[in-house]
Amino acid sequence: MNTKKTFLELEDLGIVIIYKPIKNVRLTVHPPDGEVRVSAPLTMNPDIVRAFVFSKLSWIKRQRQKILARDREAPRQYINGENHFFCGQSYLLKVIEHQGPPEVNLTPQILKLYVRPHTSQNKRHHLISEWYRQQLKLIIPALIAKYEPIMGVEVREFGVKRMKTRWGTCNSRAQRIWLNLELAKKPLACLEYVVVHEMTHLLEHRHNDRFWGLIDTFYPRWRQHREELNRLPLG
Repeated sequence: MNTKKTFLELEDLGIVIIYKPIKNVRLTVHPPDGEVRVSAPLTMNPDIVRAFVFSKLSWIKRQRQKILARDREAPRQYINGENHFFCGQSYLLKVIEHQGPPEVNLTPQILKLYVRPHTSQNKRHHLISEWYRQQLKLIIPALIAKYEPIMGVEVREFGVKRMKTRWGTCNSRAQRIWLNLELAKKPLACLEYVVVHEMTHLLEHRHNDRFWGLIDTFYPRWRQHREELNRLPLG
């Protein structure tokens, strides 16, 4: 795709401007850090783009305040009694020291972490993160298989990784999608929305009218679940 990226500093804000082969300007403020992005037509004069952004400055600041004021998960210490989320539900963490290999088990109200005595906080964090990764890798294939015949696309490969500003990405050439590890904590409907969103990029690269029209067709409740996704505590 023919694109050009620039960076604009306006008052105390850093704004990413991406020039693309599109017809209209699109302004977005993204969780979790309130990143401001502007997509503009390739032929648009940069002065006009700057003027547009300046005219929206009050709106941008309000949106960033809302995003940055949202409740976030408190830093975890991975000790007994902490709340940890899985599929939108809260579970109490119970750390059980034993001499066997590490293990994570889920019961109706408790997330049990079996570790050797004196296991460090970083190691406990790693064990639970890898458990989250394994759970997503069990859940995601069924969602992909559900929508491939509906959408008429094929996902050749998927992966799970940590991402700071995105819930997912798609490489349409490789037919590969990546999902954010944090999605393991969100309700399944939110995960399903992100899977459908990234799979839709196999049909349309850009977030244009055609893209959102396809999303409406494949997952009509996407607005509700996108709002829920961005409203829930963020890691």
